[in-house]
Amino acid sequence: MTRFLTDLVHGKKQNDNVTGAVNVPVYTSTTYAYPSAQANVEYDYSRSGNPTRRFLEEQIALLEGGVAGFAFSSGVAAIHAVLATFKAGDHIIIGKQIYGGTFRLINEFFAKWNLEVTPVDTRNIAEIKKAIKVNTKAIYFEPFTNPLLQVSSVKQIARVAKENNLLTIVDNTFLTPYLQKPLALGADIVIHSATKYISGHSDVVAGLVVVNSKELAQKVYFNQNAIGSVLSPENANLVRRGLQTLGVRMDRHLANAAKVVDFLQTSVAIKKIYYPGIAGTKDHEIAVNECNGFGGLVTFEVAENVDPEVFVNNLKLIQLAVSLGAVESLIELPCKMTHAELSQEEQQKVGITPQLIRLSVGIEDISDLLADIKQALQKATVKSVKSTKAIA
Repeated sequence: MTRFLTDLVHGKKQNDNVTGAVNVPVYTSTTYAYPSAQANVEYDYSRSGNPTRRFLEEQIALLEGGVAGFAFSSGVAAIHAVLATFKAGDHIIIGKQIYGGTFRLINEFFAKWNLEVTPVDTRNIAEIKKAIKVNTKAIYFEPFTNPLLQVSSVKQIARVAKENNLLTIVDNTFLTPYLQKPLALGADIVIHSATKYISGHSDVVAGLVVVNSKELAQKVYFNQNAIGSVLSPENANLVRRGLQTLGVRMDRHLANAAKVVDFLQTSVAIKKIYYPGIAGTKDHEIAVNECNGFGGLVTFEVAENVDPEVFVNNLKLIQLAVSLGAVESLIELPCKMTHAELSQEEQQKVGITPQLIRLSVGIEDISDLLADIKQALQKATVKSVKSTKAIA
């Protein structure tokens, strides 16, 4: 049996290559010839199945330790396909802090289906138990929340779910199977926006789903085929290529993020840092027990005398953009960008303030990243006449 890093590079053998090519071919054909009218063929139409996409789907299932994998045209399409396995009148429990696109999909789309939803703090097991109803079918959450990086225990939530015959659905975009394998911790379904760390180069939009049973596989496949939001063979190939370097990229993301946090902890321009790698918190304790690292995202609040817009607007190397998980560093203001669709009151309820900044730490030279952060903080800080302490 091969190990994880080897599986990243090679995936599962397809045994259909007669040319000797070291990479799986990109099959662009939309349809496939039958050898005879009565033939039982594996492929007939590319929406229903494509060899390039199949390679990626089998690879992500292998990496996650699941029964089957599915590739979609976006992360939201993957979430949609999973949630569409439920019916009107079903009830699901969701984390209070979830991706904005998930929030929109649930509250503006699935609400029309009469899918009942109860948001809870998934760090609070008692609150989860209290939210369970007779018609509850699943618990849906992000182990590291967006953008405050609050950590929920997959093990504990999955245990509660199993005790109540519920599904555990985990959006593990921030960690990838390199840092956490939710199925091994008890989850039933794992979702990824492969646009982020898995592909890693800001050049493809994609979503992945992995399930732990044949029954769930049949349900998700039906939605994938019926709704049709499948990943193109060209984009499946880009995601496959990104996966090959996931391990080395994540190692650099982690190393750089740790050094950024070290700097921020010494700066008087920073009010608060949200990062599970900081010891002394319950978030850190859970992350240590259930993950192989703390991720490449760092969220922080600048001090009141620091203008967050001036700060992000004056960065020279780090780019002001939504999304995350790419080789280049990206920064954004959640209140004005990724979570702008939440009202000011809703933002305050989940802890998103105007001073909050989310940084996706890339794999650039750490000296250049720190220099860029320092110069932008200096420009954004309103110096107090009484203060003589310089920005670290």
